[in-house]
Amino acid sequence: MGFKGKEASSFFRDFLDECGGSAVIDGGFATELERHGADLNDQLWSAKCLVSSSSHLVRRVHLDYLEAGANIILTASYQATIKGFEAKGFSREEGVTMLRRSVEIAREAREIYHDRCTKDSSDFMRNERYRKRPILIAASVGSYGAYLADGSEYV
Repeated sequence: MGFKGKEASSFFRDFLDECGGSAVIDGGFATELERHGADLNDQLWSAKCLVSSSSHLVRRVHLDYLEAGANIILTASYQATIKGFEAKGFSREEGVTMLRRSVEIAREAREIYHDRCTKDSSDFMRNERYRKRPILIAASVGSYGAYLADGSEYV
C-alpha cells in the first residue's frame, strides 16, 4: 500500500525534500485546547471536543499550529477509542463517526490555511505565517493504557 501511488519511504522522502529536509509536527494539543477554553477533564481527554460543541476549538488549534509553521498536524484522537466512546454511551457507529470527524476537522483546518495562503492579498503574501507548504495529517493513536484513562500508560 502506498501514498499517492508511492511506497511509504519514497513518499516521506519526497515530503521531507519539499519541507527543506525536516518537518515540524504539532505538540501539546490538549494544552492548547485548554488555553482556548476547552474543559478536558474527561476520560476522552481532547477527544471530548469531538462529542461536544467544542469541535471549533480543535480546528482553531490546528490552525494555530499551521500558522506557527507545522508541516504535520495530529488529529484530536489520542485518547479516542471505540470502547472509550461506548463507555460514554455512544454506539460503535457513533464512535467510528467521531474518529473520522477528527480527521475531517484537521482536513478543514488545512484547507482553510491553504485558502489563506492563496488569498489575493499583499498583506497575506508578506506574512510568513501563510506560506503555502506541504501539510500532512497524522492520526494520533494512544496506547491501550491511554484508553484506560487511569494513568497506567505511564507505569
